Amino acid sequence: MRRPIGAAAGLAMATATSLLASGCVTVHGELAVLPGAKKSEAAQALTDFIEAYNEADKAFDPALDAGRVTGALGAINQAGLKARSVTDPNGNTRHQPLELTDARYLIPKKAGWPRWFVADTDSNRDRDNGPDDNRWVLVFVRNGADQLWEVAYLAILTPDEIPEFRTDQDGLVEPAPADSESPAVAPGDVGDAYISYLKTGEPARFAPGPHTDAWRELRAKNAKLPGLTVQYSDQPLDSGDFGPLALATKDGGALVFFAIKYFERQTAAAGFTPKVGPDIKPLLTGRVTNTLTKEWVSSQAALVRPDGAGTDQVNVVSRLQGVVGAEGS
Repeated sequence: MRRPIGAAAGLAMATATSLLASGCVTVHGELAVLPGAKKSEAAQALTDFIEAYNEADKAFDPALDAGRVTGALGAINQAGLKARSVTDPNGNTRHQPLELTDARYLIPKKAGWPRWFVADTDSNRDRDNGPDDNRWVLVFVRNGADQLWEVAYLAILTPDEIPEFRTDQDGLVEPAPADSESPAVAPGDVGDAYISYLKTGEPARFAPGPHTDAWRELRAKNAKLPGLTVQYSDQPLDSGDFGPLALATKDGGALVFFAIKYFERQTAAAGFTPKVGPDIKPLLTGRVTNTLTKEWVSSQAALVRPDGAGTDQVNVVSRLQGVVGAEGS
């Protein structure tokens, strides 16, 4: 069982529509339905991201990759680098350059802006570096011809978790619209359903795993600690570059990338004070007396089965999360 990835180190590190329809629509006067990027352009975007990420990670300087990340990944990455720039002002003495190779580019067609594509890559972060390594799947978005390609989502998946995608007559992958009726849950509804599930355990359409029932159990376990009560509040994060994006799968389902934010409120009993870790202090506002509230951004990738699937309709296969702010009172 793979653990959720804490993004406080390294990875914790214009407006876009929530989902991009595959039909011909008018956006800024553009009618032509075209591939979101040329393969050469996608390859250059990946190279530019890697270079900026490595520079930022080596120096612990969020400004160095601020133009190459956005959305959920951007929020997590920038907050993590901001914190590390304070805790490690001399930079990352353990920096190892990130390498992303064996890239496969999944490029859907659409009209106008924003445009997007997915890069399915092999990273040098796995220990054995063999054929069964996890894949780093990055979602690039671009909001105009004068804008940079930026990574909005990152999912780390096993090869078995990457589905076969539906393609058009030109061999390009097809996007799954927000209101698509082909998957068991419309891609635009997955985030709200996930929030409801985390709160109540319903709807019971989520497959068990580390990011669903196991996460709910962990929250329940941590809700009452010695001298400390912990409450969680989940909220949607689905507009602009935080909006969900989905690719249609060959079986009629979808691979959906979506984000939420949640607040973790720690309230101490009389005579106790919540502990503020060194990685949280740079993000803290207010003074902690008996309450500490952490704001998290959580980015997920989910495999949604086709309509008609009776159980385990949504399998959350990746979760990347990080603290982006904290408040004391």
